[in-house]
Amino acid sequence: MGLLSILRKLKSTPDQEVRILLLGLDNGGKTTLLKQLASEDISHITPTQGFNIKSVQSQGFKLNVWDIGGQRKIRPYWRNYFENTDVLIYVIDSADRKRFEETGQELAELLDEEKLSGVPVLIFANKQDLLTAAPASEIAEGLNLHTIRDRIWQIQSCSALTGEGVQDGMNWVCKSVNAKKK
Repeated sequence: MGLLSILRKLKSTPDQEVRILLLGLDNGGKTTLLKQLASEDISHITPTQGFNIKSVQSQGFKLNVWDIGGQRKIRPYWRNYFENTDVLIYVIDSADRKRFEETGQELAELLDEEKLSGVPVLIFANKQDLLTAAPASEIAEGLNLHTIRDRIWQIQSCSALTGEGVQDGMNWVCKSVNAKKK
């Protein structure tokens, strides 16, 4: 099942737009994930200096995925993209254990943002293809995700490089957007 199948599932009204914000620390795999979703070549990815946006149209449905750079100097600008976000996807490099505390702080700050209040959040525990990757359950525990009560959330193991787990995460996105819109 590809991206177009997901779009068909999400489509409940003509010309419905879904705004997905893709955030996380630099080198987490956000752009690779975005290109994987758009079925684009992932062999040459460079750090995102500003943002990337991919819009996919299918049968009157438009999915806008905003990939914002994760370098420390860019993070203060994330808030410029919060408005009208339907789903937040937060990408974590599961193999970069030295940055778990930093990524946890950034995620906590995002969840406290008024403009993102109640927005469903999918955490992709990325880079599961690496032997040093922490399992999603360990990351969920370390980030205290079980304490999130003001929104629906999901953590999904994935590898943006191989595509494994990405589809499962996007299926969850479909369900959460439909649930929120009802």
